[in-house]
Order: sequence, then structure tokens, then C-alpha cells
Amino acid sequence: MNAKRNLLLAAGVLLAVATSQAQQSNERIPAKGFAFHAEDGHFHDYSFTRRAVGDNDVQIKILYAGICHSDLHEADGIKAKNGVPVVLGHEIAGEVVAVGKNVTKFKVGDYAGVGCMVHSCKHCTYCDANKEQFCENGTTFTYNYPDKYHGGELSQGGYSDNIVVDEHFVLSIPKNADMKRVAPLLCAGVTTWSPIHFSNVEKGQKVAVAGYGGLGHMAVQYLVDLGADVTVFDITEEKRSDALRMGASRYVNVNKEEEMKGLANTFDFILSTVPAGFEPINYLRMLKMGGEMAVVGLDAEASLNTVQMILTAAHRKVYASLIGGIKETQEMLDYSVAHDIYPEVEIIPADAAAIYEAYKNVLDGKVKFRYVIDMSTMNK
Repeated sequence: MNAKRNLLLAAGVLLAVATSQAQQSNERIPAKGFAFHAEDGHFHDYSFTRRAVGDNDVQIKILYAGICHSDLHEADGIKAKNGVPVVLGHEIAGEVVAVGKNVTKFKVGDYAGVGCMVHSCKHCTYCDANKEQFCENGTTFTYNYPDKYHGGELSQGGYSDNIVVDEHFVLSIPKNADMKRVAPLLCAGVTTWSPIHFSNVEKGQKVAVAGYGGLGHMAVQYLVDLGADVTVFDITEEKRSDALRMGASRYVNVNKEEEMKGLANTFDFILSTVPAGFEPINYLRMLKMGGEMAVVGLDAEASLNTVQMILTAAHRKVYASLIGGIKETQEMLDYSVAHDIYPEVEIIPADAAAIYEAYKNVLDGKVKFRYVIDMSTMNK
């Protein structure tokens, strides 16, 4: 009888422990970071919560978060709409600190990253083709998007100390990666990698990159690594030496009229990363007949005159590209680390004032390439 009672007591204790763990696992996870506030257009310290780690989720302690020009566009949109405070940032690198029971790709202690999206339906035409960024049923992007797959809560980004994401949308970062520089690969890297491979750029082709900033300098590295002959276009002299150092064969300052001459029918492929002041027809004329131009720069004012296209750029192709799917992003990440291709970065502290100053510098063109926030310095 005593033995039976002891067994029942032990079972009760185990059940109580299991129930406690289940309750604990359902609790939301405290998080802190820096949110953009529409009221004053500044960043402020911000406390919030992430969803509990679900069966298919990975929780990441964020170590580094990149600042992307898209973040500035989103901040402008939040301010224009007088939106709620939002934690921005979609270039995230860190360490796994918890995994759900169904997770197979990651374990605690692994390095992991999150890029521009954190969920999709996973079963539509685009998701089946590994193009989750175009999900027919709605992609949840990393910040300031209602997450229809998790109760409609607004997604919060990487300028924070942790994030919880479905395993499918978490990237595996190789252990030998340079963690200080890896985060921007998850946007700037794949955004340029994707069209380069979509257009099947090959060794020996003459190619050009318009805009030599955070995106452009990644494109140059990938194109040079492929063995292409690379020309860079930008508006300033101070980046000329950097472009040549990274392997470009030619640098063209578009504000110098003499440097823009004689370039018609020159290039097999052009990648435009220009975020503002972009005149597409000027570059289309530089393509060889049958050449392709990919546009990834977010210039809302740019337009194409169809008459000019017909008269001066016929039988040239132009298309747009948006980041890359998860499979493609992982391929880019593995390739970049293996080939030692990284962004050039300036590390800044995790401080609201420092982030705001970085935004101003990006807007004013005072940063050459990429800012990365060292999240480990938060509150130090």
C-alpha cells in the first residue's frame, strides 16, 4: 500500500512540475529595445513582450542588428501616419537561447539570424517555390506588420535584446562567421545576390552597379567574386578608391559629364541600388541589346517614359527584385561566409541617441556602407 501511495505521490509531483513548465512556457517573454516614436521622430527606450516560444519557434538573443535604408523609409511612414511606437531592424544576428519541441534545425547555443520576414502561409504557389516574400496569403515582415499567424499582433524588429521566430524563417549562421559583420547580409546581401543569380551573371561579362552604398558595395563584391568586369556609378568622389579597392575596374561619377560619355550599349547587366534621384532610362541606354537591368533601390519618384524606352532602349529588359526567399537567403549566407564576403560596417552602441544619429548620417549620405548596433552594450 505504501509503495502504491509513494508512486501516486511521485506521479503527482511530476504532473505538478509538468503543469508548471507548461504554464511557464505559455508566458510572454519580456523584451527591451529602442522604438521609433512618431510624436517626435526620435528613438526611445522601449519595453514590450514577445510571444511565448511555441512548438516550432526559436528564441534568439540578439547580438547585432544592422541599420538598413529601408528602416528610414519605414520610420517616415510611421511618422506620416502618426503610428504607434515600433522597434525597427530586419538585419538580425544572435544566439539561440530556447527552442520549441518540434524544432530540428537549431539547438541552444547555435548562431542564428533573422532577415526581412518572420512568417508566411508556407503553402501557396510562391511559398512552395521558396519565394515566401511574395506569399499570396500575406507575408509577415519583421517589423510594423500585423502578424496574422499569431493573433494579429504587430511585429517588432531587431533593435532589441531578443526575438521569437518560427524555425522556418530563422537562418543558420556558420560558427566561423564574423558576427559583427554578418547581420547586414540578411538584407543587403540577399537583396543584391538574388538578382545577380536570377540574371545568371557570368565570368567575363561587363556589368555595372548604380549606387555604391550599403547595397551597392555588396553587389560589387559578389560580381567581382564571379569574375565579372564591374563598373560602379555614384555621385561622389570619396567612394572611388573604395570601389577600386573592392575590385571594380571602373568608377564613374555621374555628376561629371565627361565620365558619362561613351557608355551606350556597354553592359550585359546593371543593378540599380539607388534610393533617390534615379533616372532609369539613363542606365537602360547603357545596356547591350538583350541586356538586363535589375532595380532594388526604393526610389518612389523614379519613372520610365515608354516613348524613350522604345526609341532609345528597345529590346533591353528591366525588372524589380525584392530580397530573397529563405532558401536563397541561406545559400547566400553560406556562400558569403565561405568566400569571406561581408559588408563594411561601423559598430555603434545600443543607445537611442546613437541610433538616431546614425539615421541622420544615412539620410545625409555621411555613412559609406552599413551601421551595425552592438546590442550587448544595451544599458551599459
